[in-house]
Amino acid sequence: MMKLQTVTLGCSKNKVDTEHILSQVEDLYEIVPEGEDIPVDVLLLNTCGFIGDAKEESVQAVLEAVERKKQGDVGKVIVFGCLSQRYASELPDLIPEVDAWFGAREFDPVIKALGAEPKEEARESRYLTTPSHYAYLKISEGCDRRCSYCAIPFIRGAHKSVPMEKLVEEAGRLADKGVRELIIIAQDTTYYGLDLYRRRALAELLQKLSEVEGIEWIRIHYSYPAAFPEDVLDQMANNPKVCRYMDIPLQHISDKVLDNMHRNVDGAWTRELIRKMREKVPGVVLRTTMIVGHPGEGKRDFNELLEFAQEARFERLGAFRYSEEEGTYGAEHFKDTISAKTKQERLDALMELQSGISLEFNQSRVGSEIDVIVDDFVDGVFVCRSEFESPEVDGEILVRYDASVMGDIDPYSLIGEFISVRVVGADEYDLIAEPLEV
Repeated sequence: MMKLQTVTLGCSKNKVDTEHILSQVEDLYEIVPEGEDIPVDVLLLNTCGFIGDAKEESVQAVLEAVERKKQGDVGKVIVFGCLSQRYASELPDLIPEVDAWFGAREFDPVIKALGAEPKEEARESRYLTTPSHYAYLKISEGCDRRCSYCAIPFIRGAHKSVPMEKLVEEAGRLADKGVRELIIIAQDTTYYGLDLYRRRALAELLQKLSEVEGIEWIRIHYSYPAAFPEDVLDQMANNPKVCRYMDIPLQHISDKVLDNMHRNVDGAWTRELIRKMREKVPGVVLRTTMIVGHPGEGKRDFNELLEFAQEARFERLGAFRYSEEEGTYGAEHFKDTISAKTKQERLDALMELQSGISLEFNQSRVGSEIDVIVDDFVDGVFVCRSEFESPEVDGEILVRYDASVMGDIDPYSLIGEFISVRVVGADEYDLIAEPLEV
C-alpha cells in the first residue's frame, strides 16, 4: 500500500477534520503516524490561519514538506485548512511546489486528490489520531460572534450546530472503538443548539452523551462567556461523567479592552460568572486564555488584567500577543500601536504571575488520592491525567510502575484504563504520584 502521513496544525477542531478525511482513504493507504520520519507517498497538511504565530508555523510546515519532497522523502504534498482557505489566491504562486491546495471545508476535493471517491456511508466515520481511549467531539462548525481580532467567522462561516442525534450516534461509534473520554469542542460550545432548537442546548447534549455506554468522562472546551448557560454548571455539579473542568477563553477583564474586542461582556459580568462557577461547582478547575497588547490596552488596563488573574486564580491560563489580522474589524478600525517589545513584556509578566498560581494549585493537591486515566507508559512511568487535566494542553500526572503494588500486570494493558493514585509531588506543570492497589 502507498503511505500517507498527515500533519495537523492549530486547534483540535482541525484534528477532527483530518480524522474524517483519513476515514475515507484508510483502505488505500498505510497511515503513517505524525512525526514518524520515514519516506511517504503523500504528505497531507491541515493548516491554521488564526493569528500571526499560527500562520508562520503553518507556512514553515509547508516549506519543510516541500523540502522533503525535493529530497525524495515525499511524493506529493497536499495542503488544506484555514491558511489555504484564507490565502487561496496567493499561496499557489508563492509555493508552487505544493501539488494541490484546498480550503478548510473542501473535504471531498481532498479525498479525490488522494485518489479515493467520497463514500456517503463513511462521512460520519473517524480514523482516530488520538490515543484510542479519548476523542474530540466537534458539536458545531463556524461562528456567529464578531470579536474584533478574530478571522475565524470569515474562514469557517456562520455557526452551524450538528443535530443532537448525530452527535449521540457518533459518541456511540467512538465508544465502540474504545473511547472512554469525550472532549467537547466547537468555536463556541455554549452557543450550541440556538440555530437548530432556538435554545442553548449544551446541557441537554451533555446529559444524552453521558448515557452512552462506555463513555466515562466528558469535558468541555471553548466556552464563550456571554450569555453563558448556567444549566451546564448543573450538569457539571451533578452528573458524575461531566468533568469539573471548564475551558472558557475570557481574553481580558478591562471594560475598555473588552468593548474594543467586541466580547459582549464587561468586567463585572466576567467576575460574577467566575464566582458562580466556583460556587455552583465546588472544586472546578478553570482554564482560560488572555490576549495582551490589544489596541487600546494601556498600562492601567494591563495592570487590571494582572490583578484579575491574581484574584481569580485560574488553575490554567494561557496567553498570546495581539496579532493584527487583515479583514477583521480590529485591523480596519484600530491602529496596532503597541510595540512588539511591550507586548512581549506584558505576556512575560502575566505568565510569570500564572506560573506561581499554577504551582500553588498543584502543590495543594499533594497528599490527595485521585482516579486517573492512563495515557501512555514510557520508560517505566505511566503518563496519566485526572478529570482536571485535558490532553495536549495541560500538565500530566506521572506514576512510576510499582510491581509491589501492581503485581504482574502488564503495564501496557493499563493504557486507556483508570487507576487510583496518591499525589506525592508537584511542580508548576506536572504532578508526581504513586499507584494505589490496582
